[in-house]
Amino acid sequence: MKKTDLNITGMHCASCTTLINRALSKTEGVSEANVNYATAKARVAYDENKLSEEDLIKVVKNKGYGASISTKNDNRNKEASQKKDIDNIKNNLYFSLIFTIPAFLIGMVLMPLGVKVPYDLFILFLLATPVQFIVAADIYKSAWVALKNKTANMDSLIAIGTSAAYIFSVYAIFFDPSLGQYFETSAILITFVVFGRYLEAIAKGKTSEAIKKLMELSPKIATVIRNKKEMQIPVDQVLLNDLVLVKPGEKVPVDGTVVEGLSSVDESMITGESIPVEKKKGNNVIGGTINKHGTLTFKATKIGENTTLANIIKLIEDAQGRKAPIQRFADNISAYFVPIVILIAIATFSIWFFLIGKSLAFSLITAVAVLVIACPCALGLATPTSIIVGTGKGAKEGILIKGADSLEAAHKVKYVIFDKTGTITNGKPETTDAVSFEKSVSRDNLLKIAASIEKPSEHPLADAIVRQAQQEKLAITKVSNFKAMPGYGIMAKIASKQYYFGNVKLMQRQKISINKHEGRIQDLEEEGKTVMLLSDTKKLLGIIAVADTIKETSKLAVKQLQEMKIDVYMITGDNVRTAKAIAKQAGIKTDNVFAEVLPGDKANYVKKLQNKKDKKNNQSRVVMVGDGMNDAPALAQADIGIAMGSGTDVAMETGNIVLMRNDLLDVPKSIKLSRQTMTKIKQNMFWALFYNVLGIPIAAGVLYPFTGWLLSPIIAGGAMALSSVSVVTNSLLLKQKKI
Repeated sequence: MKKTDLNITGMHCASCTTLINRALSKTEGVSEANVNYATAKARVAYDENKLSEEDLIKVVKNKGYGASISTKNDNRNKEASQKKDIDNIKNNLYFSLIFTIPAFLIGMVLMPLGVKVPYDLFILFLLATPVQFIVAADIYKSAWVALKNKTANMDSLIAIGTSAAYIFSVYAIFFDPSLGQYFETSAILITFVVFGRYLEAIAKGKTSEAIKKLMELSPKIATVIRNKKEMQIPVDQVLLNDLVLVKPGEKVPVDGTVVEGLSSVDESMITGESIPVEKKKGNNVIGGTINKHGTLTFKATKIGENTTLANIIKLIEDAQGRKAPIQRFADNISAYFVPIVILIAIATFSIWFFLIGKSLAFSLITAVAVLVIACPCALGLATPTSIIVGTGKGAKEGILIKGADSLEAAHKVKYVIFDKTGTITNGKPETTDAVSFEKSVSRDNLLKIAASIEKPSEHPLADAIVRQAQQEKLAITKVSNFKAMPGYGIMAKIASKQYYFGNVKLMQRQKISINKHEGRIQDLEEEGKTVMLLSDTKKLLGIIAVADTIKETSKLAVKQLQEMKIDVYMITGDNVRTAKAIAKQAGIKTDNVFAEVLPGDKANYVKKLQNKKDKKNNQSRVVMVGDGMNDAPALAQADIGIAMGSGTDVAMETGNIVLMRNDLLDVPKSIKLSRQTMTKIKQNMFWALFYNVLGIPIAAGVLYPFTGWLLSPIIAGGAMALSSVSVVTNSLLLKQKKI
């Protein structure tokens, strides 16, 4: 299945989204379609053997909307396009006000005061007509498209309501002036709709500021060294392996590896980390970051769409374009809501006019008020605007959330499992002890053998042993027949002699007795050290202990999660005693430790916690936090996989959430952000539904028999416009929340 993104134009409400979504989903060859009203995009997964992108565009256009393929230049064009749309709406609003203000003054100020304006009814007719057919042209067009598709949308309600008021008024002034007129009512309603869309467009633009700010980070010009000459070129023309020069105060144009120079780089815009990071030869630099002091020369390793910054922007776009499961609730309501409202409006008119015997004008106005107040725009904006703000806020903090579904799932988390090495600990272990048990093998020789057979290994502990041997200037010997045994250790030959180096399970597997030395091993493990055993084919030769300190923030992160009523677990391939010692240092209950777990079995432990039922007999939500490499199966199994990776490619591919600055405190922050976002979505949905549930009966006149009070269509129009703006504004308040 191929996935593509389409830019959609012409959508005015959640009903439009539902219509396009349904049309795409029912197209043969489409496996999944997701149309987002807030971002004006559709993501479609389709069989390219049955369909092309042009076919998908035709499907959308056949429904009366515009569509085009989303390209890498969309972000750069989007701001200009948004500005153009806002300017068009603003100009339409100004044009509408030119006619609506005098209509309001004549019809709602002078006439009620008894001030006679010559030909007032015809003047109102002339003022209302341009508003009805020029300003509202897009509304009629959208309503007609919906009608052709045998459905109805928000514009259907506005078109029916204002047309009813306008046509009634035309009939009245030409055939029966005693009926009264409502020209100013229809004009003001349309003006309110346009004004509401203007405010909505401005507010929606503010929700996507995170992407705009990230895009602004990328410099336009880069200084490269070619043929030993410095030259300034557009960033788009930088090639792989180009030597790039960055002077103090300049932005790093692309990703690369430093080959010369010493400086500190401000990476806060990418990782959220405020302290500048020292950079020297061999260190990586990220495009978009700011070089603070020294001059750096680096080799370009990632350019264009492959840079970290470009990947981050793509991840945020993907997250904002995907639909949260809770959005389905709003979509289902929107699909049936508008037709039901039209039926309620017809029933309202019929009851007042035919059953109760009220005048045609009275009955018509109550029906119009029902149509206008019930527009479901606020419901369609409730979820996507909150998701956009939430994911943008996370990106600013160095928390990349890959999808709305992940953001929603995180708020129900019951268990968090941390991998030990490189997640709770720094992942930079040091060799602390080397103890020989055989007179024929000295302590230095023991370390030399261990370092030699660990040299080809990629395990973090191997680096510590090799580094220690190099510091002690011990000669490392070349080995043969090297073999890694995940979960056990390694084996290799030096000359013709076979050696085994690993954990207790490896010794048991090779039937090497360790009984005489168990006490010493246990003492070291209870100090939180990882003990590795070296043997030949017959006996244990000695042990080497390595210690990995926990990160400064690990204990506080665990405490914060526990305060959030989340149970914290640790999982590791290390032995039980060492694992419990590290867990104790981090504040994790020793009963919540999974030790001596093979890499391939980590996912099974995630399943065990998922199968635990809560008080309501629901499956427990589990977060797995790992480094995004050897933890990939467990990260995939978990409801939410959080990858620690400082923006590495593997981390970005693996986790549902990526923590750019490798700080465990961002784990509780991620969950807090999820909870805050879901709170905003629920608030928005409540007020959108409450507004309609309360507003429709009042507009229908249920209070009139008891209070004599009737809701004016104009007030209904104002309330309808403000409801959408209030939902977007409530979502924007998420930016002010502390996580």
